[in-house]
Amino acid sequence: MNADPVRPLDRIDRNILRALQADGRLTNVALAKQVNLSPTPCLERVRRLEREGFIRGYAARLDPMRLDAGLTVFVQVTLDRTTSDIFDQFRDAVTDVPGIAECHMVAGGFDYLLKVRAKDMDAFRRFLGDVLNGLPGVISTATYVAMETVKEGDAVPIPG
Repeated sequence: MNADPVRPLDRIDRNILRALQADGRLTNVALAKQVNLSPTPCLERVRRLEREGFIRGYAARLDPMRLDAGLTVFVQVTLDRTTSDIFDQFRDAVTDVPGIAECHMVAGGFDYLLKVRAKDMDAFRRFLGDVLNGLPGVISTATYVAMETVKEGDAVPIPG
């Protein structure tokens, strides 16, 4: 990330971010047309937005059913103690586990909320016993199986 001060986003910057968030495969020419710029200044803005960290990267959205990961499960994790070292150990271990799509440290009655993808309930049961319960500091888990996905995505609201 650039050490230069980040300038505030203007209307065109926000429109570029909205357009790329909706379709990261837009060509520069198509993006420029959509935000009413010529291609060169549009590309310069996109590069600046990347440099300043507003755009962290580009990715494809995959179909979990086609990849044998159609079951979505949310797991509350409670650790046996809440110390910096166990938080670090848990965090480091979780980042290396395929199948854990998301991990969030939360405030409240438990420590972490995980979003797990698995082929089916049998696969999740094995994952729970063989992997999750063996992570550092895990004292208990509570599992919630998603019956239907109503809304999913990682779109970030863009003000203005």
